[in-house]
Amino acid sequence: MADAATMRNKAPDGTGFIRAGSGAPVLLIHGVGMDAAIWQPQIAAMQGRFDVIAVDMLGHGASPLPLENAGLSDFAEQAIRLLDHLGLDRVAVVGHSMGALVAQEIALRAPPRVSALVCLNAVFRRPPDLAQAVRERAAALGGPGDPSAIAATIARWFGNPIPPGLSDAAATARAALESVDAEGYARTYRLFASADTAHADRLANLTAPALFMTGSEDRNSTPAMSAAMARLAPAGRCVVLSGEKHMMTIASPQKVTQRITAFLDQVTAVQSEAAKVVPSFDAPAFDAMEFRRALGSFLTGVTIVTTIDEAGDARGFTANSFTSVSLEPPLVLVCIAKKALGHQAFSTSRGFAINILSEAQKAASGIFASKAADKFASVAWQPGQTGNPLIDGSVAVFDCDMEQLVDAGDHSILIGRVHDFSHNGAQPLGYCRGAYVTPGLSQEALAAAAPPGTEVGAILENEGRVLFFETAEGYQLPAGRGLGAANDARSLKGKLAAKAIDAELGFLYAVWDDATDASRTHVYYRGTVDAPVSGDGQIRLVGIECIAELKVADPAVRSMLARYAHERTEDTFGVYVGNEVEGEVRPLAKPAPIHSGPIHSGQR
Repeated sequence: MADAATMRNKAPDGTGFIRAGSGAPVLLIHGVGMDAAIWQPQIAAMQGRFDVIAVDMLGHGASPLPLENAGLSDFAEQAIRLLDHLGLDRVAVVGHSMGALVAQEIALRAPPRVSALVCLNAVFRRPPDLAQAVRERAAALGGPGDPSAIAATIARWFGNPIPPGLSDAAATARAALESVDAEGYARTYRLFASADTAHADRLANLTAPALFMTGSEDRNSTPAMSAAMARLAPAGRCVVLSGEKHMMTIASPQKVTQRITAFLDQVTAVQSEAAKVVPSFDAPAFDAMEFRRALGSFLTGVTIVTTIDEAGDARGFTANSFTSVSLEPPLVLVCIAKKALGHQAFSTSRGFAINILSEAQKAASGIFASKAADKFASVAWQPGQTGNPLIDGSVAVFDCDMEQLVDAGDHSILIGRVHDFSHNGAQPLGYCRGAYVTPGLSQEALAAAAPPGTEVGAILENEGRVLFFETAEGYQLPAGRGLGAANDARSLKGKLAAKAIDAELGFLYAVWDDATDASRTHVYYRGTVDAPVSGDGQIRLVGIECIAELKVADPAVRSMLARYAHERTEDTFGVYVGNEVEGEVRPLAKPAPIHSGPIHSGQR
């Protein structure tokens, strides 16, 4: 097949376009100052599976000029005429920047013609300072190929100086700007400067499934804008690509194109399912308060569920009614009371995030469970890939698109499809019978109540390696007399501090009485450790698979390590209780299924 960039055609009305490939039809609409050829990476990647049509919008490429005071409808009608000329009744439409506004206009003017909508780096309700800057740029447009204006645009899109990895993309964009018709560019840019609110009251009427995608570093087509449009569109979703700017279609074409095709494939595969009729039963005759107390006997974690409402404000509430639903597809759920202040925002949102809290976030849990006016002032957070707020310091976060809203008595069930997630080794906050609890043995209680001779040690892990001290007698785990403090040289914390080891103790792992001295007890925790940087010659990080080969003098510790290596591979930890010779391992939980789905873990 010939290079798609050379396959130019012209419709009877003068519209220039490129067409390549075969399959489901996809119409590509570029932004201001570009032309159909800017889609070359997408055309090359998609033409094996799709009938790809890239149009030169009015005033660009080979297409005629728009009217002096043209509106979005003129650009939409141009595209619809092209579809009529090509005999295409229904297409997926992908638009970038100004092209995204045109794509929305097509979908709103001719719903039967659009099977799916993808809006890349789209603008929506610019804040006043940004709107003023765009209007000023429109008013200051110079003559053909104005070097200063082009330089400013390239710097805004790619950075100044341009990163070496983006030099080719910047050169492509610069060439397009230098060759665009000056009058066509000016007329189109003036429309672009004022069209950011054109669909504010109409997006709720959008019938096509819609993906709103932008870059986290796009300062003009911000993640908040894409998130707001996705919330208004009945079948909208938002994706934010980390580190990307306005011209991500040519700066990171593979990443962008994969997202586009995955969305189009999903839209094609979706089939409606008939609602299942659930039989109703008479309410049981028991005391509601006692029922609530009984439910409270179940030990749970604590989450803060977050979203962005239609006004663009962050909303959140505390919940412990969270559970996983499915691995394939990856689904989770959480419940919200219908009388909750945030019920309207969450029940109409296009997505939400679940933040599983750590022991250090007890105060945040209380604030989000209250009616405080500005709950988010108490926490540090950042928008996730879907625009939902992710709270810093959480044990785990799940960034979700809304999969289904289920009516369930006095609550609504929010079922989310996990779009992205992250987790760490911090200790989770627990909740049971109306009070916060620590799932592991309280270290404070151990420090206060343990006998003076108690040995407290730890199995500290770092990326699949366990920390040991290598001595003349062999390898030893960190251990000391009692938990202690950093200034107590004999204690566990003192020994760790002396070697500048930054460790975090977690769950209790083993407790046994000394076989020769029944009054002496050994207590070991699991935990995590940052890679040591002190240069201490005794410190060793040993891979879990190599532990069995080590010389460990203490037989009880050797046995404990063998158990740890086995349980670590199975991810089924228990607590050993007994003495050096005999005892039992009491399991903490049944084995958890190992995740093997397509979700990509985010680094936060």
